[in-house]
Amino acid sequence: MRLVVVGGVAGGMSAAARYRRLDEQAEIIVLERGGEVSFANCGLPYFVGGEITDEQALLVQTPESLRAALRLDVRIHSDVVALDPDRRELTVEGPDGTYALTYDALVLAPGAQALRPPIPGIDSPRVTTLRTVPDALALDVTARQAKRAVVLGAGFIGLEAAEALHLRGLATTIVELAPHVLPPLEREMAYLVTEELRRMGITVRDGVSADTIEHGEAVDEVLLSDGTRVEADVIVLSVGVRPDTATWERAGIACERGGIVVDGAGRTNVQGVWAVGDATVSVDRVTGQRRPVALAGPANRAGRLVADDIAGRSGHRVPTTVGTAIVRVGKLTAAMTGANRRSLDEAGLEYHTVHSHGLNHAGYFPRATQIHLVLHFGADGRVLGAQAVGEAGVDKRIDVLAVAIRAGMTVHDLVDLDLAYSPPYGSAKDPVNMIGMMAANVLDHTMDVWHGDDLERMLAERLILDVRSPAEFATGHLPGALNIPHTQLAERLDEVRSAAEGRAVAVHCASGMRSYLAHRQLVQAGIDSANLSGGMLTLRAELGEALDDVLVR
Repeated sequence: MRLVVVGGVAGGMSAAARYRRLDEQAEIIVLERGGEVSFANCGLPYFVGGEITDEQALLVQTPESLRAALRLDVRIHSDVVALDPDRRELTVEGPDGTYALTYDALVLAPGAQALRPPIPGIDSPRVTTLRTVPDALALDVTARQAKRAVVLGAGFIGLEAAEALHLRGLATTIVELAPHVLPPLEREMAYLVTEELRRMGITVRDGVSADTIEHGEAVDEVLLSDGTRVEADVIVLSVGVRPDTATWERAGIACERGGIVVDGAGRTNVQGVWAVGDATVSVDRVTGQRRPVALAGPANRAGRLVADDIAGRSGHRVPTTVGTAIVRVGKLTAAMTGANRRSLDEAGLEYHTVHSHGLNHAGYFPRATQIHLVLHFGADGRVLGAQAVGEAGVDKRIDVLAVAIRAGMTVHDLVDLDLAYSPPYGSAKDPVNMIGMMAANVLDHTMDVWHGDDLERMLAERLILDVRSPAEFATGHLPGALNIPHTQLAERLDEVRSAAEGRAVAVHCASGMRSYLAHRQLVQAGIDSANLSGGMLTLRAELGEALDDVLVR
């Protein structure tokens, strides 16, 4: 039995290593186009930033260590340029020339290539990517002499690269074509990340594109679509990736949306050929949409399961993905799992959204900080997606919610979760429990909510009731708002009726809790009411600077 794996790193090496554990007699050959077959690509930005100081720490395994431990024949600098599926034969361009290699089973793990948009001047020697160890080593050297950096693209790698260059002392500018950084994040979550980037001193230019890169003898200039010019000694290109599938498409491997189509066992449409990782199309567990997912975790797990299938161990299928991801930005952590508004809308799914701003641990214990959490859930209560931003405890909550999505849990299940509690770690009612309670209240109409998108309609159609304190009200309030602190509302309901003049009420406070209490009082008094989800904190994050044009001071 000869198993050939094309591509190392996450998916490919997981398949090769797992198959060796299942078959000690097999001949296993791994072909890797680059010079590193198993490296910590997620750690590259932290090497550039100086937090990882030993470049050898980036090399998880080497050809020599893999040969010694697992008897794998690892061939680096070996590029597969053709596949003949009828003959089960690969054409390989290696260090010693081109040769043919036959296989009994073939695993494709070619990964993805960095996108290079057709920007005039993108061939400048000052333009680089950050996807390989040589990329990181070269950028580390460049950063020692550079003073100004521009990062094109504000996805996960783009933000990590920007932070790394900032830590190295470079004046750093991020350019993002989308309306906000981290495009998969909801805008109210991305606003918090943008504010943190600016606090760090990183310039954020979102909603604009890089139109031209003008070469200079001493420095390049990046011309943006709004006419702005930004000088740069180094330009990091991080505008996304595309599956590396051209060779396989030519051989008749079915592809869709740029990725290789596989079934639940990782099999392609060609007999004897499996595929894993960034180059494959994954099925979204929430929306059912098919798309490539460039994440290391799913690739690793898929590699293991593909090896099982090759070995005849059927039953455990390659799972659908929920797209759980996390990134550090300065003092903050941003994380997500499941679907966001855009993917839910594209899939035509009905859903509700709630926001919370709970603390990462008990408020009476020192150094408690807020976790800003958004939850999307279906009309049936099923958890569809969640995102969180905060200084601490974000990873724990998103991991819990990722499990909830995987298990098909509802918001009522979130209420009942028995999570670890001690004052330094959480609260008796964890933020996950709390947002589950909020969502359950929406489902059974204990609480009706409104959002930032509804502001114009609320101002036109409803009485705005601000139940914050007079001091908070004076810092800025919505036009025409009636201010009655929530502790006084029970005695002043007639004022609300008089001011409303038969209209429904849109109530709010700073974070949504006091206004929830007020909402319940209003409803039980026979007054139609809806509560602003997440309060003014979320409204500010949803509308950003545009809110300043609305507020009255």
